[in-house]
Amino acid sequence: MTQTEQPISTAIITDGGRVLMIRRREREGKLLWAFPGGGIEQGETPEQAAVRETQEEVGLEVKAVRTLGDRVHPQTGRHMTYVACEVVAGEAFVADEEELAEVSWIRLEDIPTYVPWGLFPQVQAYLDETLVS
Repeated sequence: MTQTEQPISTAIITDGGRVLMIRRREREGKLLWAFPGGGIEQGETPEQAAVRETQEEVGLEVKAVRTLGDRVHPQTGRHMTYVACEVVAGEAFVADEEELAEVSWIRLEDIPTYVPWGLFPQVQAYLDETLVS
């Protein structure tokens, strides 16, 4: 399986009325801000990948709560699985300095500034229900 065919797992991490987003050093198509995540490795579930990638990218220990859905991303063409996660321990920071430029906890009403074309509907619905201002 080539790198471009590898499915991606993304962690939707909410805490204190905000969701964690990362800014990658390299754009993926139009994508600049995204949720922590990366390739699902051989023998790994999407939930395990979301937890591992979160630890590697932003130094947070999280637990997978539930899978929100999956799709082929309209911007990148990659198969994506979205996993709702809760913080277990730690503080988010740029742990993977090669890949990431910045991390930010974002309020629900500010998401369109970071993702102007809108979120995957299942992710938006989860955030609408989880992030009450």
